[in-house]
Amino acid sequence: MVPPMTGTDRTSFGESPLQAAQPVVILVNPQMGENIGAAARAMLNCGLCHLRLVNPRDGWPNARADAMSSGALGLMPPVEVFATLEEALADCQSIYATTARARDLVKPVMTARSAASAMTQDIQDGQKVAILFGAERAGLSNDEVAHAHTLITIPLNPGFSSLNLGQSVLLVTYEWSHHVFSAPEKIMPTGKSEIATAAQFENFFGRLEGELEKARFFRVAEMKDIIARNIRSIFMRAQPTDQEINTLHGIITALTGVRDKE
Repeated sequence: MVPPMTGTDRTSFGESPLQAAQPVVILVNPQMGENIGAAARAMLNCGLCHLRLVNPRDGWPNARADAMSSGALGLMPPVEVFATLEEALADCQSIYATTARARDLVKPVMTARSAASAMTQDIQDGQKVAILFGAERAGLSNDEVAHAHTLITIPLNPGFSSLNLGQSVLLVTYEWSHHVFSAPEKIMPTGKSEIATAAQFENFFGRLEGELEKARFFRVAEMKDIIARNIRSIFMRAQPTDQEINTLHGIITALTGVRDKE
């Protein structure tokens, strides 16, 4: 088996979210082992580990799938293989099918993001959820899509919307990952420093404004307040840390020291 690549932390699997209730991913008539491996890797990246195959063309197990998964298949529960889609779906209650084209079927259509939220609610309601992906060449057939309650579509360039199977799985499961590996939409790593307090900022800005007045930067008195607010906004948007405020003080000192010497 190919060893896991950088980014794999086996010690984190002790209390992993992979043990929680989650959707199963079903690949219907997959053709290439490499694509199955890529799908497995994408799944585990995003916190999903239950993979089912329906009639894989090259059989199972598959050495090429193992290699392409970069160790993911070795960390996941054994892949389940079924002869028919009906057998693979037998214990599922809420079924989503991915499709890149319109279908002549009356079914709700959701984006991957909204579908992930809906799946989360389904699971909270005690339902077993499945996500269907079709074969590489043509995707899911209409008969296969007919088994689904909901369709998932991904808005792409209409002139070139073809996706590799592994890419399709990644796009859908990535949206699921937001419900597993929660993180703020925006973070500001500050290292050993902290965001400057309002008092620290006012001390700096008061000094800056005073030095600008000494240098006759505000040449039109009537515009002084407006210009000062604009300068303040520049620094406020940056949200400087206490260390950065100290650096700015140092810059002022260096500049005013040069001016005083002149």
